Amino acid sequence: CPHLGAPLRESRVVCGTLVCHWHGLALDGGPFAGWEPYPVHDDGVLVWVRLDAVGGEEPTRLPRVPGRPAPGGALDAVYTAVGRCEPQDVVANRLDPWHGAWFHPYSFVDLTVARPPRGEADDVFVVDVSFRVAGRCVVPVRAEFTAPGPRTVVMRITGGEGAGSVVETHATPLTGAADGRPRTAVIEAVVAASDRR
Repeated sequence: CPHLGAPLRESRVVCGTLVCHWHGLALDGGPFAGWEPYPVHDDGVLVWVRLDAVGGEEPTRLPRVPGRPAPGGALDAVYTAVGRCEPQDVVANRLDPWHGAWFHPYSFVDLTVARPPRGEADDVFVVDVSFRVAGRCVVPVRAEFTAPGPRTVVMRITGGEGAGSVVETHATPLTGAADGRPRTAVIEAVVAASDRR
């Protein structure tokens, strides 16, 4: 809170206005007493904060959110971790199709690249892979990987169990290489769907 720095995370929203639960200061989203809020967008899974001066790219009105399964028919979860790396390291890791089978054999087996990217205009690559459930029991799927933004990778299951499900990986720089030890927040949003009922 701009008044005395109280955390606003447990405050109520009343008629579109955030009311500080400590002293009742009403914040309508506009600048106030030297405090200027950032533009945000809640897409139903992630809340995006636009940091115009930090990203190094031309700001957009809304984030580029990939297509996801309908909210009523899907389950979503978000995981965040911080790594000592640059955002491009995270993107390179997620776009390496063999990474999962080589470094996570307890989860992925029988990976083959069904179609490599075809250039700048078509950066999609398609893999056939099996997710290990237990022991030798696996679930084969076809998945496609794309990079809709400079720090985002999307994996979408296009065939098999859970078709339509997506895993979004967003790499957000916390510090740069100039700081000596770059740190990046890795935000994984999983939106899982199934035809099973």
